[in-house]
Amino acid sequence: MDRLIYLDNNATTPLDPRVLDAMMPYLTTHFANASSVTHRAGREAAAAVEHARECVASLIGASSSELTFTSGATEAINMVLKGVYERYQTKGRHFITCQTEHKAVLDTFAYLEKQGAEVSYLPVSADGTLDLAELDATIRADTVLVALMQANNETGVLHPVRDIAEITAQRDVLFFCDATQAAGKVPINVAKTGIDLLCLSGHKFYGPKGAGALYIKRKSRRIQTGILLHGGGQENKLRAGTLNVPGIVGFGKAAILAREELETDSVRLAKLRDQLEKGLTALPATFVNGVETARLPNVSNVAFRHLRADQVMVSLPDIAVASGSACVSGTRDPSHVLKAMGLSDADAHASIRFSLGRFTTPDDIRTCVAQVTASVNELRSSSFIWQLHASGLVD
Repeated sequence: MDRLIYLDNNATTPLDPRVLDAMMPYLTTHFANASSVTHRAGREAAAAVEHARECVASLIGASSSELTFTSGATEAINMVLKGVYERYQTKGRHFITCQTEHKAVLDTFAYLEKQGAEVSYLPVSADGTLDLAELDATIRADTVLVALMQANNETGVLHPVRDIAEITAQRDVLFFCDATQAAGKVPINVAKTGIDLLCLSGHKFYGPKGAGALYIKRKSRRIQTGILLHGGGQENKLRAGTLNVPGIVGFGKAAILAREELETDSVRLAKLRDQLEKGLTALPATFVNGVETARLPNVSNVAFRHLRADQVMVSLPDIAVASGSACVSGTRDPSHVLKAMGLSDADAHASIRFSLGRFTTPDDIRTCVAQVTASVNELRSSSFIWQLHASGLVD
């Protein structure tokens, strides 16, 4: 097989050719610094940045004045959590998050705990969902912020962000939503949901790497996130430095395409995802993690019991999949997301994430099902533990 079947779109997506076309002039002839507004070339670059800001803001239902460009979601997460901790200590030092959050959130909170913050980590049920009553009960007088993602990067499980925002608003607590995996895949409207802060990255929906954004809700009293970088006063004086004009332009174009094609892409991908799951779960002792709840239309996290995911993936050189988040793919520990959902170490190690994308075809899915099925059957045929399972001696 010459063509790689790429099913790791939650790690990153390929650059859409239409996005590259939009970026090219700003990599070549339109190279000016967007802060150099004393001449026409600089003003043209600045205008391109502001147009992109409007495009990205439109994707999430925000005003362009509420958007700050960053290098990506990880930077925005650090900016928000560290900044809020620093600025809101007169109210309190208590934060709430979830055990299944991305490592960018969990590791930042681990750092803040060493600085004196107190963090409550909400559990999830076996299907990856939250108990909103428990969230409400965990909020205290000294709670300053709740950080919960919209869509899980490993399972695709969706959290009810509108309901979460209602709870935090009633309790006068900030709600920060990591929408990195949700943007471009499911509708987002921060104005209607009441989210206070939200982050996203362009490379998750066919834009360039290195371009992301932080949404900060406009209030009568501005939300204080602190200043990430001091210098030239760019990006609402929150993030100084020369703007990545080509990346921002590509981010804006990707946002336009995502908004225009979201509905049709979601329907198509959900059908392909369902076909994938139907084919793979025809294998014995194989199941989808989080299948019983609302999920992203492009994600299937499948456990092949009594195998290791790395065994299966090595046997599939022409199919790109993952055993979890790309940021921790080199670790030997079982997925913290799947462990929080109650999976054993063995089942967590046996799980593979298939994340489909805009360029995934029906033929890709058929080929994937056939090759994974053949691989799993072959690996199990030589597995002692599988023989015990087949004999009914182990579950």
